[in-house]
Amino acid sequence: MKGPNRNRKPGRREPFRDPRPTVLVFCEGEKTEKQYLEKFARYHKNALMKLEVAKETGVPFSLVKFASQYKREIEKNARRQKDQNIAFDSVWCVFDIDDHPRVSDAKEMAAANGIRLAISNPCFELWLVLHLTDSPGMQHRDNVQSLLESLDSNYDKDVKQVDFPRYVHGYKQAVTRATRLDALALSVGTPGHNPTTNVYELTELILSGGKGE
Repeated sequence: MKGPNRNRKPGRREPFRDPRPTVLVFCEGEKTEKQYLEKFARYHKNALMKLEVAKETGVPFSLVKFASQYKREIEKNARRQKDQNIAFDSVWCVFDIDDHPRVSDAKEMAAANGIRLAISNPCFELWLVLHLTDSPGMQHRDNVQSLLESLDSNYDKDVKQVDFPRYVHGYKQAVTRATRLDALALSVGTPGHNPTTNVYELTELILSGGKGE
């Protein structure tokens, strides 16, 4: 996997620091997550925040490993050029629990390298479902995707096209429902269990202009 194209040049005299926090996101999936986040950022047009979604995708452990390596390289380059404008304010990985191996290793690596995680259990489609209805309870990924298809006639789990306007008005409800699921999982001593998703932490950061960092 190759790194995202930064194309940021240091100033000729003194380095100039872009006042907007910059967030780089690596997604497990090639379509759904990227589409939602890019359309979310475009819709809200927060001038205080710049979001970049990398082209690189992969399973959780590989994704976090690459993100960690890339983050270190960028930070090293920023120090060498004495231009912190090159670096990102935060780096995120967005992935599902699904049936992936080494998820715990991915979490440990992320913590050790300052990578933030937005994890959905069982899958990202749970986050979309919560825009439209309450939690379906513990479900297999296939069932959650089928439920989303029944709620959104424009969604096809094979094509995975996100009709973003369909979800705009349910965003606040999705945040409320997701935080409630997180609280419930924590209360019974199984944080991150099925069903949970903390994608709202990333979207709320985008909305806040980075003030949550």
